[in-house]
Amino acid sequence: MSFKIKKFIALIVFFIIMIVGGSLLLFYHYMITPNVSSKEDKIFVVDRNASFKIIINDLQEAKLISYKNVFYFYSRIKGYDKRIKAGEYNLNGKNPIQILDILLKGIIIAHSVTIPEGYTIIQIAELLEKKGIVTGDEFLAIAKSNHHALSFGFLAPTLEGFLYPDTYLFSRRLPPKKIIECMVNRFREVIATLNINYKQIGMGLEEIITLASIVEKETGQAGERSLIASVFLNRLKKKMRLESDPTVIYGIKNFNGNLTKKDLKKKTPYNTYSHRGLTPGAISNPGRAAIEAVLFPEKTDYLYFVSKNDGHHSFSRTLPEHNRAVRIFQKSRRHRKAR
Repeated sequence: MSFKIKKFIALIVFFIIMIVGGSLLLFYHYMITPNVSSKEDKIFVVDRNASFKIIINDLQEAKLISYKNVFYFYSRIKGYDKRIKAGEYNLNGKNPIQILDILLKGIIIAHSVTIPEGYTIIQIAELLEKKGIVTGDEFLAIAKSNHHALSFGFLAPTLEGFLYPDTYLFSRRLPPKKIIECMVNRFREVIATLNINYKQIGMGLEEIITLASIVEKETGQAGERSLIASVFLNRLKKKMRLESDPTVIYGIKNFNGNLTKKDLKKKTPYNTYSHRGLTPGAISNPGRAAIEAVLFPEKTDYLYFVSKNDGHHSFSRTLPEHNRAVRIFQKSRRHRKAR
């Protein structure tokens, strides 16, 4: 091989090395350089079931990356394309390597959501939808399903009663079943701390929660919960109807807020004016205090109570005593309206 040929080959090798080295340098610079950086958050959402190509297109449209083909082939070579997690992310000031790391680890933005005590599954669904966490219909499809209630181990018509009211951190685009699992797990944690002796109480978990849900809806006064619980337990022992307005309301579809005598006669499984015993399932999601009121009720012989129209109730042992209280407080209510 002549000297000229050797020199030519060496020159070609040199240029190849320079081209490859330059390309690697450019690639490295691209991967460690943020495409956008500002003082404002750069929110990016990965939808469930979105393909990797769609995600990359969205990243480029959001100006979070450039040269999407480079990003795509690098991710494919590394096997990252099938491991991206759905969710809401803040990618401001992040370079392509950091973006991939965040999407792979699922470092999502979490939103604080407080579920008040006594909310129904419909109210929870509306709240979650309002917060943009999940659509109400998706949530209710699981929460109202008897199949899913059974899959979680509850002998109940729905998951009503078992979605524990608390403050949670949820990400947008989180699957509704994950949200429900989180709330059910919190419920189980709270129940475990109560050390319930079901044999001694004479009720199963579902019955306890059903009664607690009624107590929760009957009063917002902490000091009255155990008294309300005692009334219902006393009535159950005597085979008396519970005659609870909130149970009637729960059984009325699209209740307009005005409970009438006609409503009290409507035949629904949740009308405790017409059916003895507990309702088929819970009518709300009770908090710990309402559950404890059922587990540790006041020892009373009360069988009746009526609202005093100030958030409190008057309790009675006999029907004549109760009727007198009803007349007094109904008169008081009419007087207030007249004023």
